[in-house]
Amino acid sequence: MTTVNNFARAFALAASALLVTPAAAADYSLSYLGQQIVPSGTLFSGTTVGGLSGIDYVAATGRYVAISDDRSGINPARYYDLSLNLALFQRSATPGAAGVTFNSVTTIQTPAGAPFAVNTVDPEGMRFNPATGTLYWSNEGQRSGTGFQNPTVREMNLNGTHVRDFSVPTRFNPSGTNGGLTAGDKGIYNNLAFETMALSTDGKTLYTATENALAQDSLPATALNGSRSRILSFNLATGQSGAEYIYDVAPVVLAPNPANGFATNGLTDMVAVGDRQFIAIERSFSVGVVTPGTPNTGNTIRLFHVDARNATDVSGMESIVGQSVQSVQKTLLLDLSDLRNDDNSPLALDNIEGITFGPQFGGKQTVILASDNNFSGTQFTQFVALQVNPVPEPETYVLMLAGLAVLGAAARRKAATA
Repeated sequence: MTTVNNFARAFALAASALLVTPAAAADYSLSYLGQQIVPSGTLFSGTTVGGLSGIDYVAATGRYVAISDDRSGINPARYYDLSLNLALFQRSATPGAAGVTFNSVTTIQTPAGAPFAVNTVDPEGMRFNPATGTLYWSNEGQRSGTGFQNPTVREMNLNGTHVRDFSVPTRFNPSGTNGGLTAGDKGIYNNLAFETMALSTDGKTLYTATENALAQDSLPATALNGSRSRILSFNLATGQSGAEYIYDVAPVVLAPNPANGFATNGLTDMVAVGDRQFIAIERSFSVGVVTPGTPNTGNTIRLFHVDARNATDVSGMESIVGQSVQSVQKTLLLDLSDLRNDDNSPLALDNIEGITFGPQFGGKQTVILASDNNFSGTQFTQFVALQVNPVPEPETYVLMLAGLAVLGAAARRKAATA
């Protein structure tokens, strides 16, 4: 009788888990295929490769476009065309860069047709539109003692020439004090604005998002508190802004050392997977982090499935303080800190800021991540390849439950005759 009771308990637990899983998680998971690393200081066509903050796959060419966040300080603001050979990616701590080929570099132009002057732009997100053959890109703007710059979202041709500006609401423009932490301050925080760029799956809507909140909405993220970012949509046909949703960025994952050292967590990019659904990157960084047995880069990279279908449209709210707001739903897909190379060493993570769907590889869809090395000799330009793995369809759960029910009935019959 003990055997039957144990089986019954196991059956109940299994049935319970199967029933709740489809509603509680996305219908796919992500696993690690490999990585490649381009050393900081690498030169290509007269430019220093680095600062890759946004990446997108161009299926027609089988290549990628990646935007650099160089504020025209090292070379003029630009984007690269590159190739990634996933067959050469390795699950190794020293994979090399043989799978990465830079094909061309293009200077991004101002609406007047000139390269951007130093510190007049901060390119961050990028998406290619196969329907128009053009690129959408975000400029983070600035809020500092050296000046205020409004964040922008723009369209350009592949040769870098300007096509149009999208209509960003004025509530995103910085005003008030340099820090943005004084009562009455509004708009973006410095270096925490439009990092993302996503194109809807039906090709009708463009999305960007602030890395952290607007000054009038909440504080920036720290180890003690999260931050309430805004996802902003645009109608591609008209260029006008539309619905806005609140994305709750989590607190900084690891406390900095010293405690008052620099630390941040932010929404750094998104790629659309369905109607108002995305895979989003949250990148947390803390200085001075020392964790035995880990690479200690200070970065914690997490990927979330994001669903905004039931979220409140806050486009009519200049501030969400005191408002009843339903934020987007987040489901953790993958914490890259859990990934291991073939020798079981942990995957050392740089400042991952870009995400795109890549080509099919091994019969499955891929996701490609890219890092912004901040042009630092202690960092690296990293490309990480992930594989999309579907979980069983609801019909499969029903069949599994039916099978378990048959086994349970058989066990009960056997117990009754024992």
